[in-house]
Amino acid sequence: MFDFKKDYILENDFVKLSPLLPEDFDKLVHFTTNEPELWKYSFIQANPAKDFKKYLNLTFEGRENKKEYAFIVYDKLKNKFAGSTRFYDIQIENATLQLGYTWYGKEFQGTGINNHCKYLLLEFAFEFLQMERVEFRADSQNERSIAAMKKLGCKEEGILRNTGKRPDETRRDTLVLSILKNEWKDTVKKAIKINHNIY
Repeated sequence: MFDFKKDYILENDFVKLSPLLPEDFDKLVHFTTNEPELWKYSFIQANPAKDFKKYLNLTFEGRENKKEYAFIVYDKLKNKFAGSTRFYDIQIENATLQLGYTWYGKEFQGTGINNHCKYLLLEFAFEFLQMERVEFRADSQNERSIAAMKKLGCKEEGILRNTGKRPDETRRDTLVLSILKNEWKDTVKKAIKINHNIY
């Protein structure tokens, strides 16, 4: 059973995922001031710094309400904090959750850190939490994010039309993808290990 009060730590030789806490503001706020483009496709904006504080507070409220559980990502090779990711829309009764709100600073993008993080998160979701389905969502125009999801083995399910506003006030469609428990066990887990040198 998922204990929202427990501090789960997921790690391998490359990354460490620890529960996101209020004191982590100072470790991440520089991404907001220096790399505002990170929030281009985010429903919840985190720029400038005052909005980043609101962003974090919403995350903590989600954990308190047993709907979200966010992590801060630490890159062990660079010895730096790299960004954040989370489980959200956690439905214990249906054995489903969503994995998203993932972002990394430019320095960490394309380094393989996302694959390491996703492997640890999917392993935790399917093997510890016994989830049956992990869902992913992305702005239909966010090609980089969608490509990363498909590379992991996510299967595209369809488009939710006109789901919300982008920062520039245009409307977005949302692409829904997922991985099922049997897919994780049969193909995805092995493929991520082989393709991304995760062990």
